[in-house]
Amino acid sequence: MLMRWSVGIEAEGDRIMKLEEVVELADAVAPISGIATGIGTNRYGTQVVVFADNREEAIEKGKEHFTSAVQKAGLPVYPIVRVEAISEEEDAAGDL
Repeated sequence: MLMRWSVGIEAEGDRIMKLEEVVELADAVAPISGIATGIGTNRYGTQVVVFADNREEAIEKGKEHFTSAVQKAGLPVYPIVRVEAISEEEDAAGDL
């Protein structure tokens, strides 16, 4: 069953991310309702919304968007250190 998922991904590297770099990343994910993080840290990340049948598919789609956004923003490719996906249903259940 197709559901909305929020997928968060972070990559960690060997230098501090500049404001301009994270803004570029934010611009790259904005068309897909995404946000970017990482200003002043040695990590950068995105959170995007995808539609998928299950968590594994959501993570795969999230990683595709992440990789594309990193490339579009011209950021260095760092290893991914965190991936999480939560369905809209799970998120709503957590509010009870």
